[in-house]
Amino acid sequence: MICRPLSLLLIIGLAVPATPVAAQRRARSRPAEAAAISLAPYREASARLIGAALADHAAWQRLAELTDVAGHRLSGSPGLDRAIAWAVDRMTRDGLEGVHTESVMVPRWVRGLERADIIEPAAHRIAMLGLGDSVGTPPEGITAEVVVVSGFGQLEARGAAVRGKIVLFNSPFQNYEETVTVRFGGPSRAARHGAAAVLVRSIGPSGTRLPHTGMLQYSSDVPAIPAAAIASEDADRLQRMSDRGDRIVVRLQMEAHMDGEVESANVVGELRGRERPDEVVVIAGHLDSWDVGAGAQDDGGGCVATWEALRLMKVLGLRPRRTVRVVLFTNEENGNRGGLAYRDAHRAELANHVAMLESDSGVFRPVGFGFSGTARARTTVAAIASLLVGIGATAISSVGGGADIGPSVEAARIPALSLDVDGPYFAYHHTEADTVDKVDPQELARCVAAIAVMTYVIAELPHRLGE
Repeated sequence: MICRPLSLLLIIGLAVPATPVAAQRRARSRPAEAAAISLAPYREASARLIGAALADHAAWQRLAELTDVAGHRLSGSPGLDRAIAWAVDRMTRDGLEGVHTESVMVPRWVRGLERADIIEPAAHRIAMLGLGDSVGTPPEGITAEVVVVSGFGQLEARGAAVRGKIVLFNSPFQNYEETVTVRFGGPSRAARHGAAAVLVRSIGPSGTRLPHTGMLQYSSDVPAIPAAAIASEDADRLQRMSDRGDRIVVRLQMEAHMDGEVESANVVGELRGRERPDEVVVIAGHLDSWDVGAGAQDDGGGCVATWEALRLMKVLGLRPRRTVRVVLFTNEENGNRGGLAYRDAHRAELANHVAMLESDSGVFRPVGFGFSGTARARTTVAAIASLLVGIGATAISSVGGGADIGPSVEAARIPALSLDVDGPYFAYHHTEADTVDKVDPQELARCVAAIAVMTYVIAELPHRLGE
């Protein structure tokens, strides 16, 4: 997930990941000259970290255990509770220091049973997933005509024609950040015109008839109406019917509802710095996921990759000058409560956060890092990345960060990084297909290596990053 101004993080980042395949959406700069810092003191340690990361499939095995034992991990669910307890146990067994949880109150949204069917002109079951935080339908469902629009402009042009109807936003996927605004704000935009419910073409590529869920946000000044994502193939079918002038009737049934707030937690473990323990480098992913698939790419892989990077430093006896802290955040997907809680709990020490790194774009082949910070710090980061030439992860793109670290980064102007990867993230993102078999063990190992080297050197520098 890239770092954006907090206002945009709260619009998209809360529910967005995380974003995602950096190769699709960032122009990368060439690595800066390695002369920015002397790399000689870090070459041996970097080689050891890369070698240890690539030596086996330990990271993949840990990710498989997480997804098998906990399953999906929606905020407030038993699966997330199991994952938190499991992570604390395994971090403690790993010998990480200061392992603990930090309490966070999170919303609990319950999907319940759901389905959507074309009733006219011919019966057809629609592949659908209710959008996160959506309200439900009456028990008997909502049966209404469908009005197909391409986006907000066409919705406004149709105006009163959508009253009492189900609106389908059939906006083809371009990239996540442009298209997700329809999912996020479409239900309330349609409600302003009296729509009974909303369907949204899945925010992802076509070809597998998989609906992609994700968070919406209701406006307080209009009624909350039920909303669901449908597979692109079904959206295309409804579009063809509409283009022919057919009368389209759909029945939507959703038991979705909010069930108050419950206690959850961020999970924290450290390797204390040998000289400057009060200065901290944070590496992170988010432990929660949507309630479909198993959250392997989004974001179990990011949690494991950052955690494994720290474990390898411990195993190899590489204790840097500064503290390295891994944080597995809660509630990124539908509230970002974990990121906000971390900022508030650690506000007094944020000035001593030297850098924060988030992995939330999947764990495909790493190509480098996104970075947000001063030009001087960027030159140093680019120099460090040159140590990763053997695994092809040397590129430094123009923006780094993520939804979870975003509140802290913005509050204290902390240098922010994100792992950039190249792979079909959005083919699996927020779908039933986000399972561990979609993670290549060697690609995950390379992600671990890239994060370990970047983090270790930043924490080991004789001066703070950017100074």
